Parts: sequence; structure tokens; C-alpha cells
Amino acid sequence: MSQEHRTGAETVPWAMRVAVAWSWRLILVCAAVYLLLRVVASYLVVVAPVLIAVLLVALIKPLADGLERVRVRRGLGSLATVLLVLLVVSGLFTLVGTQIASGFSDLQDQAVAGLGEVQRWVNGPPLRISTTQLNEYGRTFQQSLADSRSELVSGALEATSTAGHVVTGLFLTLFSAYFFLAQGDQIWAFLVRLLPKPAQLPFDEAMRHGWVTLTAFVRATIVVAFTDAVGIGLGAALLGVPLAVPLGVLVFIGAFIPVIGALISGSVAVLIALVAVGPVKALLMLGVVILVQQLESHVLQPFLLGRAVSVHPLAVILGIATGALSAGIIGALFAVPLIAVGNTVVQSLAGRTPAPPQPLDSPVADDVPEGDPRTTPAP
Repeated sequence: MSQEHRTGAETVPWAMRVAVAWSWRLILVCAAVYLLLRVVASYLVVVAPVLIAVLLVALIKPLADGLERVRVRRGLGSLATVLLVLLVVSGLFTLVGTQIASGFSDLQDQAVAGLGEVQRWVNGPPLRISTTQLNEYGRTFQQSLADSRSELVSGALEATSTAGHVVTGLFLTLFSAYFFLAQGDQIWAFLVRLLPKPAQLPFDEAMRHGWVTLTAFVRATIVVAFTDAVGIGLGAALLGVPLAVPLGVLVFIGAFIPVIGALISGSVAVLIALVAVGPVKALLMLGVVILVQQLESHVLQPFLLGRAVSVHPLAVILGIATGALSAGIIGALFAVPLIAVGNTVVQSLAGRTPAPPQPLDSPVADDVPEGDPRTTPAP
């Protein structure tokens, strides 16, 4: 019977056996990734603040380290760092709120005049859309709003629930960031000790390289986002577009989604320019947005990121699309850093990382006894 079985198996072509072996492994990997994404999306209210805290710590950890070097206790320095970040963010939102409150009435007046100019523009060549057609479009839009009133009400209730999640997420982010700064070494050592002994050193080395990549990504993204915000905000101010400061802050936030974030937020500036100061300045505003995007794509991104976080543009686009489908805007926000870190970790585990990370900002256990393999520097 065994001889017949072996003979039957040997009749299957070698290529088919290899294809079957690859197929079931790929199916298992895809199923595992799908289940992981589903779990993350289900617990996004908890997972997102923790991931935001990790990004925040990658940015502000040097400040806490500096306070420790001047003999400030680690816990106290971490608390001061988190409070400083909270103060800066609160001041930024206060500035934006003040600008919106003071400029909204002017925007309303400019919008009325701008809409009239836009109407005259669409009435003329080459569009030649009559006022009757515009009024018909307006009535159709109003009817659509009336028909979807129940959906709007449910959307408002959902927005209220989302606001509660935002407040909860803010506190989770602050607490997570504090403990990652104050006790990150101990937390990391505990996680590493959960792995089998032979896997501890390779995993620790790979994640150190991944942490360096994440740090480089976050710091470069901050610089790029600030440049985008200043460029588009300054252009809006020079063109007389209202709410230039809030627009700059919106661009700064949107720039954390690579490739498309700043472009989408910049289109808001173009839309406001269209209704507030007319189509000519709206075209000039569009030119400013395109110019800033070209500066980002061809100068800032290659110079600041370089090979440390080199990810193919196709991987970026597919990653953002997958993240958005899985977890909305939060998924799009974290897609690229996760891909960049994953790329570095895989290369390190495969033994293709040519040099040790510089500097090692990753949380390395202080309580690991001397001689433990996890304290050995990365090759």
C-alpha cells in the first residue's frame, strides 16, 4: 500500500508539488494578515493611541534623554516632556480656533461675493452653464439633503461618538507616551523575553534597526510637513486667501499621509480661494500647492529620508489604500511607517543590513544581566 502511495505521489509533476507547497503557505500567510488587520480594526480605539504614542516617542525621546543626561530623574523628565508636547499642541489648536473665529465672518462675506464671480465665470465661455441650470442643480442638491436627513442625523450621532473616542484616545496616547519614555527599556525587555531563547537576539537586533528607521521617518516627516504648511500657508496669505493659518495647520496634519495627504489638504486651500477671492487667485493657489509638492517630492523626501526608509512608490500607494480600507484615515496614516519599518526588519532578519544603526534610540533593557545575548550590539 505504501509502495502504491509513493508511486502515486511520484506521478505528480514536480512543478505542481512546488506550486501546492507555496499555495497553502501563501494562503495561511494571507489569512493571518487578514485576521490581524480585522482584529486591529476592531480594537482601533485602543491600538491607534498606542501607535500614535510610539510615533510621538520616536520624535521626542531625545528630549527626555537630554533631561536625563543633566541628572533629571527619568520619570520626571518623561512627564515634563509629555506635558511640553501637550502644551504645544494645545497652543496650536487655540491659535487655530482663534483664527477661525475671527476670520469666519470675513470668509462668509468673501464667499458670497466669490460665488457671484464664480457664477459669472461658469455662465461665460467655455462652460456656458446658465443660471437656470445652476438653480436646478441647487434644487436637486437640496432635495438630496432632504431625502437623506435620517442619514445625516445618524452621521451626527456617530460624530458625537467619535468625539468621545477622540478624548479617550488622547488620554491613552498621553499615558502610553509617558510610560514608553519612562519605562520603555523594561517594557521592551519583557517583550523580548517572551520569545524563544534562540529568537531573542535576532529579533532585538532587527527591531533596533526598525526603530532607527521609524525615528528617521518621523523626524523627516515633521520637517516635510512643516515645509508644506509654511509654503502653502504663506502662499495663501500673500494671495489674500482667508484662514491662512488654519489652512497651514491642516496641510501640516495632512502631510503625515505621504504622497496624497498634503495634496488633498492643499486642495481645500484652492477651494477656499475659489469661493473667497475668485478663480484667478484660485489658479495661483493651485500653482503654489503644485510647487510645494514638487519641492517635497524631488528635494525634501529624497534628501531627508534617503536609503534609511526607501520604499517603492507603488508600495506606498498600495499600503495607503490597504490601510484606508482596513482602518480608515488612521490606517492610511500608519501604513507607510509600518511598511518602512517592516522592510527594515525583514532585511535585518535576512542578514542584509550592512551596518549597525546609528544612533541606537530604541528601548534596550537596562535590567538585562551582563553577558545576556540581548545586550550584544547589532552586527
